[in-house]
Amino acid sequence: MRRIYSLLLAGLLGGSAATARAQAAPATPKIDSLAVRKIYDEALLRGQSYENLRYLCQKIGGRLAGSPQAAQAVAWGKLTMEKAGCYDKVYLQECQVPHWVRGAREKAEIIGNKGKHVAVAVCALGGSVGTGGKLRAGVVEVKSLAELKALPDAAVKGKFIFFNRPFDDALIEPGTAYGGAGDQRRSGPAEAGRRGAVGALVRSLTSSRDNYPHTGATNYGDTPTKVPGAALSTMAADELSHLLSADPTLQFELEMSCQTLPDVTSYNVVGEVRGSKFPDQFITVGGHLDSWDLAQGAHDDGTGVVQSIEAVRLLRAAGLRPERTVRTVLFMNEENGTRGGNKYAELAQQNHETHLAAIESDGGGFPPRGFNAETTPALYKKVAAWSPLLAPYHAGDLTVGHAGTDIEPLTAAVHPTALFGYDCDSQRYFDLHHSALDVFEQVNKRELELGGASMASLIYLLSKYGL
Repeated sequence: MRRIYSLLLAGLLGGSAATARAQAAPATPKIDSLAVRKIYDEALLRGQSYENLRYLCQKIGGRLAGSPQAAQAVAWGKLTMEKAGCYDKVYLQECQVPHWVRGAREKAEIIGNKGKHVAVAVCALGGSVGTGGKLRAGVVEVKSLAELKALPDAAVKGKFIFFNRPFDDALIEPGTAYGGAGDQRRSGPAEAGRRGAVGALVRSLTSSRDNYPHTGATNYGDTPTKVPGAALSTMAADELSHLLSADPTLQFELEMSCQTLPDVTSYNVVGEVRGSKFPDQFITVGGHLDSWDLAQGAHDDGTGVVQSIEAVRLLRAAGLRPERTVRTVLFMNEENGTRGGNKYAELAQQNHETHLAAIESDGGGFPPRGFNAETTPALYKKVAAWSPLLAPYHAGDLTVGHAGTDIEPLTAAVHPTALFGYDCDSQRYFDLHHSALDVFEQVNKRELELGGASMASLIYLLSKYGL
């Protein structure tokens, strides 16, 4: 998910990581190689990420912002950081978060002109309104928001709009395909409501062909009429499209009881290690504690949460005291509001903090590749000089690209020198993303622990050398 903009931004900053390395300063001292090796040894031989993730996923489960499970996760995060014994202090940052509830399991059927009913796999999009009972109407299939806009009012009013644009599987990075298909989920229900439709059906954002619908946030904006928005599994979308081609008069029946309740109080969880030389310079590392409610939120973003805690533990276990202050932040409400990320940036600004860098892990717990970077061309080349230290662990690829949703608000609030997104092999990520498949058993222990070590190694280098 981190590489959506990588190729474009790499061109803007003057080339690839390999080019940057060729122009960079000489290799760092051997002592750094030994320090990085200690970090990886600790992770692979005594890593704690996997067992922490097991508890988060299997004892707490899905953690949608505002839910009782999200509150349990906050308490777990604070206790886990305190027990790790590597932080000077652990505390909470209060924030108000949206409280959307899914309600009873959604139901949907395709109904042919001869009365044949075909049940299909469906789930409500996050933030959707409910149907108020069973909602039945005809269906109009489109491939884009532009195609909907071009339709006459008479073809749209009183119908379900079926957004059926698949991933572009010719793209090497699935995150780029996700970005290309995502507008129909984010804006499809709003645009359908503006045109007088009764609801929106959206093909799940995955290239996997299965019967697991993928949820995700939809945004009504200032739409005067909110209509239900539901995701169809890719197999259900294919079947609906096929049946529509044979019978354009078929109807679709949808039943969803989701609703939005008043905002509730929640928290970011913050653990802090005071820097030994430059305590007023901050390095943030984090993932988001909330998840969608269809599964356990393992890869999205339980892995990022436990890696962010583990990264600091690894440093201390390897005998490496950070020279700059390091904060682990477990952000709340990334999935449907980014309230936690905004609150963290707001408080940093109020406290006039100097943020050197921020690192986010929100692309799953798969094998490491390296990091995406948002910084200046000069600093990009400086950081690229560290790539040889991480290359033996397959984490030396520094790519220009989006670093992370929760750390992005820092850019406007306190102008950090650089943002980094932990980048791992994302080929399977969107098979699981926002679906019932995102469970603990889908995470490999060794891959997860390697990711935490990669993040710890970057923190070590940032803390020692600055930017």
